[in-house]
Amino acid sequence: MSRVIILIPTSTNVGLTSVSLGLIYAIKKNNVRIFCFDPICKKNSTNDLTDNSLMIINKYSSTILEKNLIEMNYAHRLLANNQKDILMEKIIARYEQINKNTEVILIKGFISTHEQNFTHILNYEIAKTLNAEIIFLIAPNNNSLQSFKERIKLIYSSFGGEKNRNIAGIIINKFDSPINEYGKICLNFSEFFSNHNKINITCINPKKIFIDDSTPILGCISWKFQLITPRVIDIISHLKARIINSGKMMTRRFKSVIFCSCNITNMIKNIRLSSLLIISSDRPDMFIFACLASIKNVNISAILLTGGYSIHKSIKKSCQDAFKSGLPVFIVNENDWDTSVRFQKFNLKIPINDYYRIKIAKNHIASYINMSWIKSLSSSSNRTNHVSSSMFKYKLITLASQVSKRIVLPEGDELRTIRAAIICAERGIAKCVLLGNPNKIKQIAILHSMVLNDNIDIIDPINIRENYISRLMQLRQDKGMTEIMARKQLEDNVVLGTLMLEKNEVDGLLSGAVHTTANTIRPSLQLIKMAKGNSLVSSVFFMLMPDQVLVYGDCAINTNPTAEQLSEIAIQSADSAAIFGIEPRVAMISYSTGNSAVGKDVEKIRKATHIVQKKRPNLIIDGPLQYDSAVISDVAKQKAPNSPIKGQATVLIFPDLNTGNTTYKAVQRSANILSIGPMLQGMRKPVNDLSRGALVEDIVYTIALTAIQSIQIDFLT
Repeated sequence: MSRVIILIPTSTNVGLTSVSLGLIYAIKKNNVRIFCFDPICKKNSTNDLTDNSLMIINKYSSTILEKNLIEMNYAHRLLANNQKDILMEKIIARYEQINKNTEVILIKGFISTHEQNFTHILNYEIAKTLNAEIIFLIAPNNNSLQSFKERIKLIYSSFGGEKNRNIAGIIINKFDSPINEYGKICLNFSEFFSNHNKINITCINPKKIFIDDSTPILGCISWKFQLITPRVIDIISHLKARIINSGKMMTRRFKSVIFCSCNITNMIKNIRLSSLLIISSDRPDMFIFACLASIKNVNISAILLTGGYSIHKSIKKSCQDAFKSGLPVFIVNENDWDTSVRFQKFNLKIPINDYYRIKIAKNHIASYINMSWIKSLSSSSNRTNHVSSSMFKYKLITLASQVSKRIVLPEGDELRTIRAAIICAERGIAKCVLLGNPNKIKQIAILHSMVLNDNIDIIDPINIRENYISRLMQLRQDKGMTEIMARKQLEDNVVLGTLMLEKNEVDGLLSGAVHTTANTIRPSLQLIKMAKGNSLVSSVFFMLMPDQVLVYGDCAINTNPTAEQLSEIAIQSADSAAIFGIEPRVAMISYSTGNSAVGKDVEKIRKATHIVQKKRPNLIIDGPLQYDSAVISDVAKQKAPNSPIKGQATVLIFPDLNTGNTTYKAVQRSANILSIGPMLQGMRKPVNDLSRGALVEDIVYTIALTAIQSIQIDFLT
């Protein structure tokens, strides 16, 4: 499985594009296969890329970027309208199209600006959704070691801090960079190239940044002047200047800017290596002198004339030798002051066609990336492969849409159920069969401005009950079922829906928005029966936590299971987790960890664990474990240092219904998370229950889950 890495810039001007190029180059040099994934970008009106960084990476990294990228403004609108799930679903859809025959997938994070301050949220959500390893890209902004360390800690805490096991480290860029008197890195063009500002050098020692911290520095890249030296053509393009002599404007670079407002004698003192001279066009004496100096081994990169005055032919003629030597000369209409203001807006980022700067940038940066870490990328990560909530929901919907199953909903005239059926029809999740009075259902839909899709079947129970009387009598003949009793029982839509499932007229049943769990399950146990090899029916909830999906069992069915029953619940739950793409790491939950306590309740957990270990020796399982020892690595190191779970449990088995049901509801409501289920395990056909407090979203995803479950049951039978 590919390792996903997201490189997140912590501020503007940290060199995200350059570092991305260097990182890609370093990885490829070590024969590690890498793919760049950038699902969101800026586009223009013709739908072409305007994100210069994406175009550079696409052209110079030999990696193919995704097409049909999501436009940033669209992403912003979804987030602003509280539609994060839709955005993540679209990102996952793009991600799933990637050829996974690659060792590393690199995501270039988004820079937060005043106009797009939501990108911090976006970076975090993408990292969680794709279970990506996070690398922060940071640049020093003053010469205080303590301030720098505090800034890093603040960044860490905003991404979950020590609890976020996906934080891999940091890359420090522009180390020893020039800073101005305010402690800011000089990336402002006029500041950096002006000879009037005092420039200092940062003096933070990288070895002292993390004396007591375990998070590694994956690269500490020193600042290099060559990486920001622009070409003459770049400033010509920026100023939209008229060219008097093109010369070597495509290759010449300038390292300083001099406004020649003084006399010739003082100008000579100020000219430095590779200078761009700015001269007023009404100073022909200064212009001629500069041209003559350029052919006398004075290193002048180019001349910019201001004011827009025309140059006399005689003056041009006298400067022909300078022109022939390759001296670029260009002119703007603005005066010196306005020109200096426009200079301040000049962007020092690398243009896409500046091959030289791009080449030295990626080589320079690659040389500072930690090679041990680069080499480790070709091996499997030690992290547990968590399934994020967004990824889990996406896969539920996608797989359910592919199999196109019929799910019967006995509570067909219940408002939430109708809404859920409409959503399922619109998204192609399943074909829902609503049992209820058609007129009543249609009235509810009209009253709440809902449109019933043609992909929804509405069946009046009164019209079909006769069809199931004989079958019900046959199935329950050993219990003395009579025709009168059968007619009476079939007035219950759950019983009717269960018989439709038993006769294979539908693929699954979902109830519980109105009915109790007992009312939903009892007909199934009587008419559907348990699947072969199962001695009990149990349940699980899929708990969609902020950073992963956990499986809780049993929280709905078995009141006080024995050790043998608890072991079967654990095996059923582990199998259910695996079906839905969750690596089963089973924790048998108790009020104590390991051998810290004795007693009947703890011994039951211990015995159940041993039974599972004998039946499924390859299953990762441990118990008894307290909840914190099961899901928090640092606690596990102290309380259960030898546990194979290591605080990374994905399946949690509770000792009884009281504990399980209380825990699931407390977590669901207090943390405001989505819980899907309960999904019943051990049945011959999929029958699932809902909490009577279920939201429409809960019902939609449980319908999808029921549809997928029917595939697995069909396969096993």
